[in-house]
Amino acid sequence: MSEQSVILEPSAPLDLRLSEAELADAREHIVSFVRQTVDHAGADGAVLGLSGGIDSTLTAHLAVEALGADAVHGLVMPSEVNAADNMSDAERIARDLDIEYDVIDIEPIFDAFVSAFPGETDGDRLETDPLRTAAGNVRVRIRAVLDYFVANAENRVVLGTGNRSEALTGYFTKYGDGAVDCHPIGNLYKQQVRQLAAHVGVDDDLVTKTPSAEMWLGQTDEAEMGLDYDTLDAILALHVDGPLSEAATVRALDVTAEQIDRVVDLYETSAHKRAMPPSPDPLYL
Repeated sequence: MSEQSVILEPSAPLDLRLSEAELADAREHIVSFVRQTVDHAGADGAVLGLSGGIDSTLTAHLAVEALGADAVHGLVMPSEVNAADNMSDAERIARDLDIEYDVIDIEPIFDAFVSAFPGETDGDRLETDPLRTAAGNVRVRIRAVLDYFVANAENRVVLGTGNRSEALTGYFTKYGDGAVDCHPIGNLYKQQVRQLAAHVGVDDDLVTKTPSAEMWLGQTDEAEMGLDYDTLDAILALHVDGPLSEAATVRALDVTAEQIDRVVDLYETSAHKRAMPPSPDPLYL
């Protein structure tokens, strides 16, 4: 699939795709960033989790380009709420890139956490909020611990796989998939992630796969956020990152004020995820 054939939905409010020259620059910029991050850490390589989704797939491709296949270690960490097809895709990516990878079933670790939980978890309680979200976050944090276990043991850095759209809306687990040494694709909106993935040769079916954090059965990113990624990206680019007022954004994108308010609310309520934990101001200097 050519990167310019990553067709936007007819309803997409804004085309954020990069030019050919910009794509080449973005690719080299990220590759250099990964290489410098590893070099500055005095590390021997990198570890990243492979979910079978487009973000981790693109990050893996760029990491191999930056460091070489021998210096990249992938972890495939399924649980009972992960689709088997996604885990198969994750292994396929590792094999295609010829990187070392391990498959670690995290469900026994998760079960140990549930057993240690002081409240009631019998029956269907794990399938209802807020316990469902809490349980999903535990699974994500288990993966982060395993990433760092391997990274520390092998003198590697942990590469995150989050993009700019997720970062600005807080669509990640604090001290989970947000607990990494760097986010190589953290400067790209989701639309641009798809485009750059096609540019580096990621398979078509992965470029167009429905995004899902798979924190619970049937979960999808867009259903949980209440917006499709193209609309989200457009509002972020023009209103949150950009200079347009709400009224101007409504006119420019033909979106609703309610959609903009939803994105702004996600951005503002997730500010704590993008900052160091606060402390009181010093009383004495």
